[in-house]
Amino acid sequence: MQRDELIAYIDTLLEVDAYKDYAPNGLQVEGRAEIKKIVTGVTACQALIDAAIEKQADAILVHHGYFWKSEPQQIIGFKQKRIKSLLQNDINLLGYHLPLDGHPELGNNAQLGKLWEIEVIEQDGLLFTGKFKVPVAVEEFYAKVASTLKREPLWLKGGAEMISQISWCSGGAQGYIDRAIDKGSDLYISGEVSEQTTHLARECRIHYFAAGHHATETHGVYVLGEHLKEKFALDVEFIDIPNPV
Repeated sequence: MQRDELIAYIDTLLEVDAYKDYAPNGLQVEGRAEIKKIVTGVTACQALIDAAIEKQADAILVHHGYFWKSEPQQIIGFKQKRIKSLLQNDINLLGYHLPLDGHPELGNNAQLGKLWEIEVIEQDGLLFTGKFKVPVAVEEFYAKVASTLKREPLWLKGGAEMISQISWCSGGAQGYIDRAIDKGSDLYISGEVSEQTTHLARECRIHYFAAGHHATETHGVYVLGEHLKEKFALDVEFIDIPNPV
C-alpha cells in the first residue's frame, strides 16, 4: 500500500482536522513510499524503533510521537538517535495523539468503556461518561480495572461504597476531575494524578483511580492497527514496551 494513501485514510478516519493538538498528527518522519509491514505501539521510544527495525517494518504507528510544542527544537541526544535510526532504515513514523483519544469507536477512551462494560451516556470532547445497568461496589470495579489493565491503580477514596456513574479520560487528564464532579459522577478515572487530586476527591466525595498513562492508552493504537490489517490486508504487529507510569 502506498504511504500517502494510508495516511489520507487514517487522517480522515480519525478526523485529525477537528483537533488542536500539542504535536503534529499523521506523518512525522518520512520513510519508504510503499508500506507492507507496520509496527504499532504506544510511544516511539528507541526500544520500539529497534524492535521495528528487527521486524523489518516499513512504518511505525504510535500514540505518542515527536515534535511536541514544549520540547526543545534541536535534534540532539536521544532525539537525534531516534530520528537517525528511522532515517537510516527508511521507516515512516506516524503519530496520532488526541484524535486517537477521542475517536468514538477506535479511540483509547471508547476502548476503555468496552473493556469495562460501561454504557456510554455522553462524550464531552475527550471526557467519556457512562453508567452501570445496576450499581456496583467500587471495590469490585477496582478489581476489574486492575485485572483488565494488568496493573494496580492508585485509588483515592472519596465517594460512596456503591457507584452508578463514572467518567474517564485516558493519559494525563487528571485535571478533568472538576468536569467529572460537575457531571455528578461517583468515580473518575485517568492515567496520572496530581497533588491536588487527593483533596478534590475527598472534599467533593468522588473516588479517583490513577490507572496509568501507558496502561490507559494501549488499546486505541492496537485496535487501529487491527482495523488497518483487516481493511487493507497489511502485516500489522503491536509491540508493547512496558511502562509502569
